[in-house]
Amino acid sequence: MKLHNYFRSSASYRVRIALNLKGLAYDYIPVHIARGDHLTGPFAAISADKLVPMLDDDGEHFSQSMAIMEYLDETQPEPPLLPRDPVSRARVRALSESIACEIHPLNNLRVLKYLVRELKLDDVAKNTWYRHWVRVGLEAFERQLAQSPAGSSYCWGDTPTMADCCLVPQIFNAQRFDCDLNGLPRTMAAFETCMQLDAFRRAQPSNCPDAEA
Repeated sequence: MKLHNYFRSSASYRVRIALNLKGLAYDYIPVHIARGDHLTGPFAAISADKLVPMLDDDGEHFSQSMAIMEYLDETQPEPPLLPRDPVSRARVRALSESIACEIHPLNNLRVLKYLVRELKLDDVAKNTWYRHWVRVGLEAFERQLAQSPAGSSYCWGDTPTMADCCLVPQIFNAQRFDCDLNGLPRTMAAFETCMQLDAFRRAQPSNCPDAEA
């Protein structure tokens, strides 16, 4: 497998964690989206939406991190990223999508660049936008975690799931933008538990071959 990704892309980060959790080897193919390399050249020729991550599995190209993680779970089911029973699966999907569909789209690189270039926001206003929507989203996430099984170490239960794959990159980004993470005890406890695992630590942006300061 080949993973086309960017070290700072939180969607790419999710997939790196998932691959590590499943113990799957892959070739790391860097695509510098901040420089615009995803819009032209070889990557653009094989990517319909010109976004990272993109997983190449024996010539089949898959985009969108959520779809990629579900594909990995269906083709490489152990260890599972989604629980077996329907109720728990729905809960984990809801937690995952709270980040992937509610928080991330408002704060990804394309949006931040548009705020600065087209809407002429300065860095203070842009970062205020970012912090507001991250905080609103994480407060909702914290409320959802109250539905988790009693004594859960991770977002749902005692093993990492797709929700944890989504949470960790979001917290890393929140820390990078100096977001307020106080008053989120369940969220931060799950994050800290995840970061004790090698699969999460190895996927960190600073450990990627294309990492920059």
